[in-house]
Amino acid sequence: MIKVTANNGKENYLIGIQTPTGNSVMADEPKEKGGQDKGFSPKELLVSALAACTNATVRMYCDRKGWNLKNVQIEIELIEEDGKTIFKRKLQFEGNLDEGQRQRLFNVANVCPVHKILTHDITVDTALL
Repeated sequence: MIKVTANNGKENYLIGIQTPTGNSVMADEPKEKGGQDKGFSPKELLVSALAACTNATVRMYCDRKGWNLKNVQIEIELIEEDGKTIFKRKLQFEGNLDEGQRQRLFNVANVCPVHKILTHDITVDTALL
């Protein structure tokens, strides 16, 4: 189970997010939405989760296979239109990889855990503390 805690003090929209293991990140809204742009926006955090998970999954796969992957570059654009959400993801694999390996990494990217979460049924169960 993954758990985070988010707290907002006196600064509008500036949110400290912590994990039980002591990691932290700041979230904020852009200035045009009343924030101070001192951290990732919530949607940037969502897109970042997909980018980080994709990157780590591809890297782990290459490490296990002993493939010569020098860098994974991932660009993701979040598009919201007509009641639909699209994550437009572009992958670039740098290293001495043949076309078969590149295609396999493309397939591996599509099964990272965050990709699976985003493409399956999602329920948000909210309660007051």
